[in-house]
Amino acid sequence: MNDLSTPKPSTATDPVCGMSVNPAAGKPRHEHNGQTYWFCCDGCRKKFAADPGAYLKTQATPGGCCGSAAKTPAAPATATDPVCGMSVDTAAGKPHHQHDGQTYWFCCDGCRKKFAADPAAYLHAQKKSAGCCGSQPATSDAETATDPVCGMQVEVATSTRHSAWQGQTYHFCSDHCLHKFSADPQHWITRDPHQVDASNVPEGTMWICPMDPEVRQDHPGACPKCGMALEPESPTAGPEDDSELRDMRRRFVIGLAFSIPLLWLSMGTMLPGAASPLHWLAPRVDAWLQLLLALPVVLWAGAPFWQRGWASLVYRSLNMFTLIGLGVASAFAFSIVALLAPHWLPATDGMPDLYFEAAAVITTLALLGQVLELRARAQTSGAIRALLALAPPQAHRLDGNDHESDVPLESVAVGDRLRVRPGEKMPVDGTVLDGDTHVDESMLTGESSPQRRRRGDTVTAGSVNGSGTLLIEAKHVGNDTLLAQIVKQVAQAQRSRAPVQRLADRVAAIFVPAVITIAVLAGLGWAWFGPAPVAAHALVAAVSVLIVACPCALGLATPMSIMVGVGRGAQLGVLIRDAAALETLQTIDTLVVDKTGTLTEGKPSLRKVAALDGVDEQRVLQLAASVESASEHPLARAIVNAAKARDLALPTAQNFGSDPGLGVWAQADGAEVLVGNVALLQQRGVDAAALSSAASTLREHGDTAVLVAIDGQPAGVLAIADAIKAGTLDALRDLHAAGVRVLMVTGDHTVTAQAVAKELGIDEVVAEVLPADKAAVVTRLQREGRRVAMAGDGVNDAPALATANVGIAMGTGTDVAMESAGVTLLSGDLRGIATALRLSRATMRNIRQNLLFAFGYNALGVPIAAGLLYPLTGWLLSPMLASAAMSLSSVSVIGNALRLRGWHLKAPKTP
Repeated sequence: MNDLSTPKPSTATDPVCGMSVNPAAGKPRHEHNGQTYWFCCDGCRKKFAADPGAYLKTQATPGGCCGSAAKTPAAPATATDPVCGMSVDTAAGKPHHQHDGQTYWFCCDGCRKKFAADPAAYLHAQKKSAGCCGSQPATSDAETATDPVCGMQVEVATSTRHSAWQGQTYHFCSDHCLHKFSADPQHWITRDPHQVDASNVPEGTMWICPMDPEVRQDHPGACPKCGMALEPESPTAGPEDDSELRDMRRRFVIGLAFSIPLLWLSMGTMLPGAASPLHWLAPRVDAWLQLLLALPVVLWAGAPFWQRGWASLVYRSLNMFTLIGLGVASAFAFSIVALLAPHWLPATDGMPDLYFEAAAVITTLALLGQVLELRARAQTSGAIRALLALAPPQAHRLDGNDHESDVPLESVAVGDRLRVRPGEKMPVDGTVLDGDTHVDESMLTGESSPQRRRRGDTVTAGSVNGSGTLLIEAKHVGNDTLLAQIVKQVAQAQRSRAPVQRLADRVAAIFVPAVITIAVLAGLGWAWFGPAPVAAHALVAAVSVLIVACPCALGLATPMSIMVGVGRGAQLGVLIRDAAALETLQTIDTLVVDKTGTLTEGKPSLRKVAALDGVDEQRVLQLAASVESASEHPLARAIVNAAKARDLALPTAQNFGSDPGLGVWAQADGAEVLVGNVALLQQRGVDAAALSSAASTLREHGDTAVLVAIDGQPAGVLAIADAIKAGTLDALRDLHAAGVRVLMVTGDHTVTAQAVAKELGIDEVVAEVLPADKAAVVTRLQREGRRVAMAGDGVNDAPALATANVGIAMGTGTDVAMESAGVTLLSGDLRGIATALRLSRATMRNIRQNLLFAFGYNALGVPIAAGLLYPLTGWLLSPMLASAAMSLSSVSVIGNALRLRGWHLKAPKTP
């Protein structure tokens, strides 16, 4: 049984900013004159460390850290922001401004600056058009209109900024929105109202490449290695920025509009009579019209390809856009020469063949591929966006006078009291102060049954309140909430690289140079050995090889499946740390599980006190509970709770000591008390033989026997039982069906462990294991050639979790265990292991399918494009068909990965 470190205060006040701080949350601290001071952030700690005396004299009032006003004059509990109409908690250190001897409070510094620039305008109009900062509008009966740029509600009667367009008047909250609208009204009127711009991504966001996560920069753009558009490292809660998709779609539509008549001019010559362009146009005119139609497609619609292709040369990282650029440039340049200087080419009957339509159609089809790819990629982050959407945008905060105000979620601090009404989502992680309800946590943990929550229980941000109203105290806010940590870990896992990716990386490194070499050889081969016209055939073969090859299909095969698979796992309550853990999990053949908290509820209760003859049963329990009151071990809690339930007074324990895996000892009520196992009593010279019979009987029923000795003499045995978790039997059956051997490792007595193993059908038991020896058991199994997963929930499981091939932590356990594990089961339900195992196998099967398709496509497509089938069939692949195949190859890989979104739990099959 473990004892705790020096206890910390439950709350402390930051001496710099006055915030209420939870020391248990690992907040920064500083020692000064023998006293420990706690701080909300490292910035406050550094300020204090530089001059402690200044802050200890002033005893700062709330506010001040993070750039907000530190010391404010006496103010009402709440005030109305004169700019946006929001209700503002003046005690929260919000921005304020003095005007004509009166203090005005604001929800943010943006509103304060607007007011300071022209106080009279806001005091005269008393605007109620809430909505700045994304908050809910204040209620008003006045007629309002929606700003088409930012979505704010603007009072029409007081609006001074408006613009008329196509017979309709639009109203704006600021000059900034008015100027944006005036520059491009069509965009703001026709845009998706839920669309966000890249400018709305939080400042400081890093942009990374979905195919090469090591490429990182602080602004959007194209990846210099592969040319793909960079994505925000952490998606925002709002809909994704689709500016690149809109741009590519616009270029595709315009390119298509020019390519269709161009195709008629070039290919329509095979049509009869008036359907042929040569019926209306001279051949020379037809050729010049082809050039004019091809120019906007190749030069304007294809501009992104030229930019990315050039960047690939500058950065010496050849990619798909290098091949597209070379192919289009070759076709277009050849056609220019054929049109302007046909005598430079080998002699032919009439005008040499032109390939303007090939250059234009290749570009258009490549644009179509980008549109389809961007649309598909946007869907891969759907799971993480669903998680982000769980957090409500605001919270109902109560001040010291129990006055309630709605505040943005970002302004909630640790220690704030919040009200959560029926049907609302929990805004933060907290502790219930008042109320009784059932909470739906299925979207976080996968647990379908609502869980009861009442005073003293914890609630998690994003879970949905049932029919009761709760008053909670915020314990973890912002990035410290479980929901935020899940989102962060899912995002990191989606960007990680699986070991299976190494093969694709090695091939991709030489792929583009190899394709260019094959294209050159194909062109030379047709020029030397091909039929007339040799130049045309050589060009078609070379361009087709360049265009048909698709390195992106190889590059996306693994990342897309990992991204979708990890996201699907998060939706099922399985949190995967990285792609390596997901890949390794599929190979597991042995699962090592801890008993307490993993197979069982981890909430043991005292079932019986078996005192020896002549020893008072009540005294045995009283003294044992007094000693155990200093321990936080689950068995200790069970003993203490049982004593309290019997209204036993607990004397103060002195000279407390403990030995993990053995037990605890102390002096209580003038007696020397030992509480633990046989080894502890023997170590202290106590003969435990008198207790062995009672202990053995209890263990045969699956109870844990805790021995008690008083003043060097055996006194009694405490029988403690821990209920088996619901679903454990089903989980073990699923694992056995999946070919996984289950081994239980526990510190319990062998007889107790065997009784539990027999009830559950566990294959093997290793009992009476000290916490430090669990990792040795895992190592032994690995030496025997087994692929081992370890499932545990406590601090003492962390070394074994880190040693195993894959560590699996229960989400109901300790943070240390979760940090050591590759997989976390948010619900703590063992059935999640079977789910994780099947998800891993489904994801890796999907990756293998993608890699097989990518390798197979290129292995077949490149030789066919080079003309391999021509001697046998007379077929020569058109560059336009090559472009269509190239565009669809990446989309096919992404589409296959997206099938994992619909992956559902299936009954496992015995291998």
